[in-house]
Amino acid sequence: MKVFSRKSGFTLVELLIVVLILAALAAIAVPRIGASAANARIRACQTNISIINSQLELYEAEEGVPPSDIDDVINSTNYFPDGPPACPFGVGYDIDAATGHVDASTHNH
Repeated sequence: MKVFSRKSGFTLVELLIVVLILAALAAIAVPRIGASAANARIRACQTNISIINSQLELYEAEEGVPPSDIDDVINSTNYFPDGPPACPFGVGYDIDAATGHVDASTHNH
């Protein structure tokens, strides 16, 4: 009587199923990661605006007048000892003449 032995390993169909499952998971995960990165940049920009506005208020409290130019505050080591905050989108921050603050709604990304 002859005994048949089966070699261990994966068949081509099994490998294709695994590849298809991994591709489906990647198709779901990649867009979410991209959206998370965009949200992180938006939140970082909003945080920068909040910090700049706090420092603008501090400047006004110390000097008695609001700054005429945002560069007076942003480039000052008294207010930003580690250097000016940079927008993650590469856009500069400007003071709204009406409010004397950086307005998030007018800061274009």
